[in-house]
Amino acid sequence: MAALVALVAAVVTFAEYASEYPTFLEFRNAPPFNRLRFLALFFCVWFASLLMASEMRAVDLAPTLLENLAQDAAWLLDFPFSPVRLMAIAFSDLHNLFDVGAAVEIASLLLLVSLIALFLFWVHARFIFWPIRKMAFNFWINLPLFDPTSGRDVLFRLKRDAHVNLALGFLLPFLIPALLRMWIGTFDPSVLAMPEILIWVLCAWAFLPLTLMMRGIALFRVAALIEEKRRRAYAQEDELQLV
Repeated sequence: MAALVALVAAVVTFAEYASEYPTFLEFRNAPPFNRLRFLALFFCVWFASLLMASEMRAVDLAPTLLENLAQDAAWLLDFPFSPVRLMAIAFSDLHNLFDVGAAVEIASLLLLVSLIALFLFWVHARFIFWPIRKMAFNFWINLPLFDPTSGRDVLFRLKRDAHVNLALGFLLPFLIPALLRMWIGTFDPSVLAMPEILIWVLCAWAFLPLTLMMRGIALFRVAALIEEKRRRAYAQEDELQLV
């Protein structure tokens, strides 16, 4: 099933980038938006898999560099009311199924990877003139599902969607542990003992907020470009009227 899903995703992505007309993938012509998301998810799954595999080796072996990084990330991010602390509370009753401390360290490292990716994209958008540094920004190709002609003013809708995405991206790391806690109390939590399920749960917890916040930053940037273009057009009209 995992191989089938990966194959379908690969075919859809290839068809999207090979086609001249867009379908549903956003910001396909505005790198590094999708590249950063892919790399963040790749490193999240890779690091979580390596750490999960290292938990199954002999206890008397020295910790690896990745385990030390996970421990440092847990020390940095596991403070009161943090998303990592909430994830630890959500897993607090599952000590008989897996090592909760190791899961919290993995979650801390994945959250740190997502924060680094978010910071890199913010720097790129804020200081390196994304998405118009190398080419013009095509609204239709990069936002195919956004209709600028319907509803209220396009600037209002872009900023509204950006606020919604940023708010959801900020709240999801706090909401997912609560939903996970409710799910553990309602359904059979033994499925989390499977390393594959636990890895994808932790990756989704770290990656989904990153995607939403990156989209919010991108929409704010597009709105700023449109606003700047309008301001220049209005200034040019005023100059023509004065002449």
